[in-house]
Amino acid sequence: MEAFDIVVLGGGSGSQVAMAAANEGLEAAVLEPGPLGGACITRGCVPSKALLHRADVCEEIRRAERFGVDAEIRDLDFGAITDAVHDTVYEKADRQRESLEANENVALYEAAGRFVDDQTIALGDGGGEFDGDADRIRGETVVIAVGTSPLVPPIDGLEDVAYLTSDDALYLDERPDDLVIVGGGYIGAELGYFFGAVGTDVSIVGRSETLVKREDDAVSDAVTESLANRCDLYTGFEASSVAERGGSVVVEIERSDGNEDGDGDEGETDGGDATPTTLEADELLVATGREPNTADLGLENAGVETDDGGYVDVDEFLKTSAENVWALGDVIGDQPFKHVADYEARCVTVNVLEETQQTVDYGAMPHAIFTSPQVASVGRTEAELAEEGLEYDAATVGYDAAPMGLILDADEAFVKVLAAPDGEILGCHVVGPQASTMIHEVVLAMQRCSGTVDDVADTVHVHPALNEAVLAAFDEVSDRPYSTAPDWRDTAEDGE
Repeated sequence: MEAFDIVVLGGGSGSQVAMAAANEGLEAAVLEPGPLGGACITRGCVPSKALLHRADVCEEIRRAERFGVDAEIRDLDFGAITDAVHDTVYEKADRQRESLEANENVALYEAAGRFVDDQTIALGDGGGEFDGDADRIRGETVVIAVGTSPLVPPIDGLEDVAYLTSDDALYLDERPDDLVIVGGGYIGAELGYFFGAVGTDVSIVGRSETLVKREDDAVSDAVTESLANRCDLYTGFEASSVAERGGSVVVEIERSDGNEDGDGDEGETDGGDATPTTLEADELLVATGREPNTADLGLENAGVETDDGGYVDVDEFLKTSAENVWALGDVIGDQPFKHVADYEARCVTVNVLEETQQTVDYGAMPHAIFTSPQVASVGRTEAELAEEGLEYDAATVGYDAAPMGLILDADEAFVKVLAAPDGEILGCHVVGPQASTMIHEVVLAMQRCSGTVDDVADTVHVHPALNEAVLAAFDEVSDRPYSTAPDWRDTAEDGE
């Protein structure tokens, strides 16, 4: 039985730990039955954002008349779009494989792993098959980074119907004429925007009264209103049954009890009429969240504890309940974002290779939703602060506070700041063009500066960049005696 200093289960962000260990002269093994890079590279972030960029291009063309440009979309080669995205992301996965294979201290197994004990791993085929004679390896340290898979809810008739998950929807050969999406969370919202932008008639069924319910209420409202202009929304509903009829998928929906939205978040409904409504489409996309890939890991054999949802329990150092077994990424269920998994990989690397132990800190961890408008957030929401009974000041400033916001005609865009009375930044939410980039000066202030509104308000901002809207919002909640954020809305109204 071959022995290694470090064994990593999963070829996504966890492989960074293996590479770091190998570069220090340790022997490392990576077990991955599928393409390398984890869900992000081939089944998540990268391909979906590549598709969403195409959606943005379509949206810009449709808005061109607002800027005096006569343009129209005459044709759209859907297959060429998805083929190009597929080739790009799988080339990236191949490069990661080549990088691992080029390191003489890394052994790459195209296999899944299952714990025999806390240091012994049986190798399987990735389909849950582990026979008694399965090959085994041993690791002095083991890192669990196996990620998650699409969650399939118990909808009556679903097992007898051909349906898509987010894994399948990214690489369709043909654009569906019409599509029903069950799920009103991040995945449903982003894919609803994409398919709507390329010409599909989209219906979104979400259990909460607004989409992306985990966001600040102002953000959820903005995303819901925007998608309501592009898709048919059935918020506060859930799919009760599905069936095939004449080559189409028929979805019966009814008022939900408000327990969850499309990504498993709690929400409220008004009760409403319980009479079912029938939706019919070429394709059905189930986007009701994800679940951890822990069912076949044999965690009980290693003494690794999980929560009720099957996510691996870890402490503040990302160590599990088993000695010398660590976990990171989506499988721990804290914040299911690729940049979080990369951050956790750095923490685990330090904790495994060095005596100094590093705790994880999610207090200023940003995330984004790539709909139109784009969304980015960091820190807490206003509802969370109110529920905790905390005092706070809030300011919401439109993008028109920046000249570039006026130029872009981004009338639905805004920056919302939540701050404590002493000036501590409690949260920031940006809705509009380039939101995922604009949020980062706030993240930097929260993570690496004093974490107060003056860190942003006292910083000189490039004129006439969009970030002047961030400056204006933070200036409103600052206690500085003099404002340095000009109000370009007044200037525009005066005709100056």
